[in-house]
Amino acid sequence: MQRFSIVKGDIVKAKTDAIVNAANTSLLGGGGVDGAIHRAAGEELLEECKSLNGCERGEAKITKGYNLKANYVIHTPGPIWRGGKWGEDELLKNCYENSLRLAKENGLKTVAFPSISTGVYCFPVERAAKIAVNVICSFLQLDTSLEKVIMICFDEDTKEAYINAFEEYKGKDFV
Repeated sequence: MQRFSIVKGDIVKAKTDAIVNAANTSLLGGGGVDGAIHRAAGEELLEECKSLNGCERGEAKITKGYNLKANYVIHTPGPIWRGGKWGEDELLKNCYENSLRLAKENGLKTVAFPSISTGVYCFPVERAAKIAVNVICSFLQLDTSLEKVIMICFDEDTKEAYINAFEEYKGKDFV
């Protein structure tokens, strides 16, 4: 079974142990993926997020999934693109690493990610895709705790960027 896949779809509908929320630092909802997850999960998610006192960019926190098909939501605020000279790559890398670490620590087997920071935060999608694919695939190579990681892309262009990044990565003997 291939442990990493890339699909076009709606992350809110994912039937995985957890979905990752491209959150803002308040964790109190917003636009894009963040707003959609909060709306679908219901008021209980907002109430739990209020108790977390926010989250720094690149870090991750976990909550229940409430009305979602996923049992949990891993919230990770991504970097805002400012030209690439303010540590954006490292912060984005940390988002994926910390989310995967939280999934492992909580005994989760399946996780779905969105393309973090490539919407309103304007991170270049091709660059973000390479970072995400490298982190996810490297994690899966070294750790067998996760059975499946799905990259759920909002549109066809984003999906294509992730497929291209994965094709580039596959030359590194990923199984």
